Amino acid sequence: MTNKNDPTYHHFSALEVMQDAPVIPVIVVDDVADAVPMAQALLKGGIRMLEVTLRTPKALDVIKAICDEVPGVVVGAGTVRSADQATAAVRAGARFAVSPGFTVEVARACKDLGLALLPGVATASEVMMAEQEGFSELKFFPAVQAGGVKMLQALAGPFPQIKFCPTGGINLANANEFLSLNNVVCVGGSWLVPQKALSDKDWIHITAMAQEAKSLKSIKS
Repeated sequence: MTNKNDPTYHHFSALEVMQDAPVIPVIVVDDVADAVPMAQALLKGGIRMLEVTLRTPKALDVIKAICDEVPGVVVGAGTVRSADQATAAVRAGARFAVSPGFTVEVARACKDLGLALLPGVATASEVMMAEQEGFSELKFFPAVQAGGVKMLQALAGPFPQIKFCPTGGINLANANEFLSLNNVVCVGGSWLVPQKALSDKDWIHITAMAQEAKSLKSIKS
C-alpha cells in the first residue's frame, strides 16, 4: 500500500487526475502477472493515471502489484459501487476512484477515506445530486449511449462549472470530438489496453497506444 506518511506522497484531487493526460485508460486485467509490464508500457508511453476496474476477481491484486512495483504510476480503482469496495481499493493502494453512477454512500465513503472520486452521471438530476455532495468533476457514463457530445453541450448551459470525463464508447476516432468541448477535461477509454494486446503480452503495442493518446488535444484547466 502507498505510504501516505512518505514526504514525497501527493494527494491527488479529481481535477488533477483528469488534467494529467487527455485519456485515462480503463483497464480490465484478469492475470496479475500482466499488471506490472502493462503499467510500465503505459508509463513509457506517457500515461501514468490508470483506472483498473473492479470487474475481475484479481483486480485488487492488480492494483496492489502496480502500486508496489511501478512507482511512477498513479493507480485508481474503477467500477467502485460500494463503500466496502472503496475501502478495499485504498488498502490495495488506489489513489483515486471512479464509479459508474452516483450514490451518496460511495461519495461520502471516498470523502472519509481521503480518496479522490470521479462519480458517474448520465442526467441533469444526477449532476445536481453530485453537486450537492460537493463534486464538480464527474464521469459522464455511458457517454455515447447517454447522448454523447450533444448531451454534454446541453449540460454546459445549466452547469457551467462542472467538468466531465466522458467514458463509454470513446475511441481514438471520436476522442477529439469530446475533448474539444469546454466542459470536457479528459476522456476514459479501454482502447489503450485491448484484451488482445494483454493476451499476446504485446507491451510495445500498448506503449504505442499510450503515446498516441497522450498526443491528443491538450488538457484544459
